[in-house]
Amino acid sequence: MKISRRITVSGLVQGVGYRYFAYRTAMEYGVKGYAKNLFTGDVEIEAEGEAGLMNDFIHDLKIGPQKSNVTSIAVDELPFENKYKDFSVY
Repeated sequence: MKISRRITVSGLVQGVGYRYFAYRTAMEYGVKGYAKNLFTGDVEIEAEGEAGLMNDFIHDLKIGPQKSNVTSIAVDELPFENKYKDFSVY
């Protein structure tokens, strides 16, 4: 079953390669969507993929790359629309 989620990651997540970590992790799990910096200092990720793989993807996002410090992560359910062809970094 495929699912879609909007994930907001807070902490030291800008300027440390977090979006590219999300990209590489998405490629590993076959997840499609995007990652972008928000003016609040958070990173927003919208992602679609197989439910089990999405859970693994979100687990890895909680850890982040070595130089990051993830303090919180919010996951919101979205209706699955199959609207992404790949994973992009903005």
